[in-house]
Amino acid sequence: MKSLVVYYSRSNITKKLAENIANKLNADIEEVIPKVNYQGKIGYARGGKDAIREKIVELEALKYNPEDYDIVYVGAPVWASKAANPIISYLKQNEGKFSEVKFFMTAGSSGFESSFKQMEKYSKKPVKTLALTTKEVKKDLCEDKINSFIE
Repeated sequence: MKSLVVYYSRSNITKKLAENIANKLNADIEEVIPKVNYQGKIGYARGGKDAIREKIVELEALKYNPEDYDIVYVGAPVWASKAANPIISYLKQNEGKFSEVKFFMTAGSSGFESSFKQMEKYSKKPVKTLALTTKEVKKDLCEDKINSFIE
């Protein structure tokens, strides 16, 4: 089965998880890079505001077409109980191009369910979801959950 792992990560937590998943699957990996700067304190505030508004932002050119894959794993951090809007923008840009999807999210503690529902609005119902806290990812306390997610 040909797999693609697509993610957005502001603080490298979701990136670490995405790389772990991609390595286990021997999958292609794509980082979604917005043309909007979400770094630093101002970027953090802008990100929360944009997430609440579900603002669609312009993205840098992508390398991979999700239509070429049997399954696409899509990951993002939770921002203000919403999926980070660069991933929403990716899903919107690729609407109708997914055979199957699995969603994974990282957050300080909460906001997973509302974020998964939001992602589904722009894509399709995921085969599986994975919700991990920042602590679980940072301290590598999630191997069993990841293995269950990718089977």
